[in-house]
Amino acid sequence: MITRETIDKVFETARVEEVIGDFVQLKRAGSNFKGLSPFSDERSPSFMVSPVKQIWKDFSSGKGGSVVTFLMEHEHFTYPEAIRYLAKKYNIEIEETEVSQEDRIEANEKESLYLVSEFAKTYFHDTLLNTEEGKAIGLSYFKERGFTNETIAKFGLGYSPETWDAFTKEALSKGYQLEFLEKVGLTITREDGKHFDRFKGRVMFPIQSLSGRNLGFGGRILTNDKKAAKYLNSPESDIYHKSKVLYGIFHAKQAIAKQNNCYLVEGYTDVIQLHQAGIENVVASSGTALTSDQIRLINRLTKNITVLFDGDAAGLRASIRGIDLILEEGMNVKVCSFPDGDDPDSFARKNSYDDLVQYLENNAKDFIQFKASLLMNEANNDPIKKADLIRDMVVSISKIPDRIKREIYIQETARIMDISEQVLLNTLAQLVQKDITEAGKKQKQEQKAFEVVKNEPQVSHERVNIIYELERKILEMLLLYGSQEADFDDYILKANEEGEMVEEKETNTYKVFQRIYLSLQEDEVELAHPTFKEIYSDLIQYYNQNEVFNVEHYLMQLSPEHSQVVTDILMSEERELLHNWETKHIYVKTKTQNVGQYVSETIISLREYLINKLIQDLMGSFQAEPETDLEELKTMINDYNKLKVSLTNKIGRIRSIYL
Repeated sequence: MITRETIDKVFETARVEEVIGDFVQLKRAGSNFKGLSPFSDERSPSFMVSPVKQIWKDFSSGKGGSVVTFLMEHEHFTYPEAIRYLAKKYNIEIEETEVSQEDRIEANEKESLYLVSEFAKTYFHDTLLNTEEGKAIGLSYFKERGFTNETIAKFGLGYSPETWDAFTKEALSKGYQLEFLEKVGLTITREDGKHFDRFKGRVMFPIQSLSGRNLGFGGRILTNDKKAAKYLNSPESDIYHKSKVLYGIFHAKQAIAKQNNCYLVEGYTDVIQLHQAGIENVVASSGTALTSDQIRLINRLTKNITVLFDGDAAGLRASIRGIDLILEEGMNVKVCSFPDGDDPDSFARKNSYDDLVQYLENNAKDFIQFKASLLMNEANNDPIKKADLIRDMVVSISKIPDRIKREIYIQETARIMDISEQVLLNTLAQLVQKDITEAGKKQKQEQKAFEVVKNEPQVSHERVNIIYELERKILEMLLLYGSQEADFDDYILKANEEGEMVEEKETNTYKVFQRIYLSLQEDEVELAHPTFKEIYSDLIQYYNQNEVFNVEHYLMQLSPEHSQVVTDILMSEERELLHNWETKHIYVKTKTQNVGQYVSETIISLREYLINKLIQDLMGSFQAEPETDLEELKTMINDYNKLKVSLTNKIGRIRSIYL
């Protein structure tokens, strides 16, 4: 187990904006950062990171927390894995107590799959470099491709021996279980119980996640066996989903964010060769058809994709279908093809870095120009084919969510194809309407459900929302200002010289958490929401034990459920940044301008609400039990009404002081 001292050091050292910046493209927004949610499909940024508070909040999915919870949510790390990842990133030596055999057995299955996959990566790489067979076959192949030792090491390239079960035997001898070797697809067991290596006799390309965890492998056969597939990928498993993975994303993520562009290629060697040539912002779909999940993975880092195609026409026509998917995600897409007979791998080998960069810059075309030139060659002046081509282009344009972009592309298509812009707009309108109609059918059931909810009585919902919001505000004040000192005005009834009772103002200084605690104790008020009640008790106890409120330290001791609620509250103020009010010349007064007023108003509002509820309950009790003493009931209601008027006046006085 990792020691508490190591965990504390990790939390003290790690910077949430730096860690999340490795996965999400963040832009400065005042004192915070914002970006597109890595947990949902969105086009407007609602993901906020606070360097001051060292927390993050995703307003689209509701997730939030510390730097560790981000890694647990995004990379599906366990808590120890997240700590180890951060320790490695910040060069912190991990101190730990000895792990017992029982603890190893209790490790969850997914972690076991990761461990097996990581062992395989190390084994294949070691076999490539340190065995006669590996050097003679695997290493020779990579050297023929022009890969340097540094590149081979960087991408963890390897070799699986020609022997039927060389890897499986080695893994079993090291204590790895056959069950997990089978589940990640490294070992195949026959009906007779014998097992063999899936990737026997292949050079190996490890496939890593955005964070660098090994998920699976691609293996290329080097013999001329026509019965065997040239490339073989790991099967789907709990850790490897090929439709959600891009080869090279771990090594490319920083360059993609920095260059604000991602080159998309087809194969492993295309990625490696371009990377070695100096073009590092490149990933591959690994020979599979491009998917929406893969595009969204890029979308977290940049809005711009340049698709690099091989020079042959058949490959171009087949691959261009993925462009519509990219457009649907609201991304900007360019296309670049290479001279006939070349692919990104071969072209990168033939050219220097400067020539390569110049070629990519000069030959990357907007998708509409590329598609027009490609399909026009196929149409070959045939009017029927040309009409189909134009419709094909308008279909692509209809996928673009942004209406302004759509209109600009319609204008460009009209110019290129020498056709009336109005005809294209009419065709576009028909396509868009068709999409809307189909989407409407899918949403019909949801709409019916919405109508049921909409027609329900609203009184009970309003009550629940009011008490919920007021209690949430109390937690917000404790979290944001609990240790701050503020002046609070109290109005005390005292007799004057004439013997009349008048109110006198007294100003006292309290820490915010003390004032809240005393006020709620005075009225014997308990929070109604069970989670809020638990967090409130934790916070009061924390403030009584600690001079200063440390968000990271506090979040460490919370359960995941409470951590989620606390983060949501802490980041609620940052939501205003998403609206960019100041750019619209609207300036919102912050709570920090007068904490005392904010606290007093909230507490009095809660008391006022509770009194209203008491009055309603009393009136309801008379209707339920007519034998109740009416005079006594009237007296109680009148007393509560007087108290309510007094509270209303207090709010008025508090507001007037600070206006």
